[in-house]
Order: sequence, then C-alpha cells, then structure tokens
Amino acid sequence: MKITPLAPLLFAIAVGGCAAGPAAEATAPGARTETCKAASEADIAALFDRWNRSLQTGDARKVVANYAERSILLPTVSNKPRLTPAEKEDYFDHFLEDGPSGKIDLRRVEIGCNSAVDAGLYTFTFAKTGASVSGRYTFTYRWTGSEWLITSHHSSAMPER
Repeated sequence: MKITPLAPLLFAIAVGGCAAGPAAEATAPGARTETCKAASEADIAALFDRWNRSLQTGDARKVVANYAERSILLPTVSNKPRLTPAEKEDYFDHFLEDGPSGKIDLRRVEIGCNSAVDAGLYTFTFAKTGASVSGRYTFTYRWTGSEWLITSHHSSAMPER
C-alpha cells in the first residue's frame, strides 16, 4: 500500500487519535497505556463483508448491530444524519426494501491503535429493481475490546461527469 505524506495526518483526524503504530502507548506520567489490537488490511476489509452480509438478511437490526452505540451514519439516500440506533434502523428499514448488495470497487485501508479507516468506491446492486448505484464511502472502526464496530459511515453517490 502506498502511503502519501498526508495519510497519517488524515488518518489521525478521521479516527480522533494519533497515527502511531500498533505498539503505541502513552508515556506521560499518570497517563493510561493502551494495548493495541493487531489487525491486517484483510481483517479490516472483512468488516465490510460482515456489514454487507448483514444487509443480505433484510433485517435492519442486524445491520445496525455493526455500529457502535456512539456512531454516526451519513447515508447516501437521506439528508438526515443518523446518530441513534433507532435512527439508523429507520434508515436501513427503507434501504433494505430493494435488496441491496454491495461490492468494493476501490479501497484504501489505514490501521491505527484500536482504530481503522476503510475508504474508497463501491457499487450497490438492488435485487428487487435490478438497478445499480456507484458511490464513495468511508467507514471508521474502533476495537471495543471484543469486536470491531463502525464509529462513522459516510456514503455519497458518485457525482455526474
């Protein structure tokens, strides 16, 4: 993976922490130390697959289970940011009606200490209508101590050329 000079800074901004490697620990007196969950690019890519499989169930609650309690969904087909589990469930109740299935077209993954960013392009096909829509996405994840959960998910349709 090619890392640009701005990538660590952008990653730090996106996940709200430092872009230090997996062994990062606080060193200031009285500061807490943090054990970092080891993760590979493949591990983080698999989180999209988990989310996509939950779409296939048609159950909005199973999709929302991928999101941290304190997270934000900025969806493609709604102007309203979804902050609570109930708001996310409401969005997915409608989104799932046409049987969406996602496929990654281009991806970049950045991994930090207990956090990761997966950003790129994806295409959704809808079983009910046969339509497809291409979009841009960003998922940020946090390791909770037992699982990776989505802390932010932004999706937007590709602009017209």
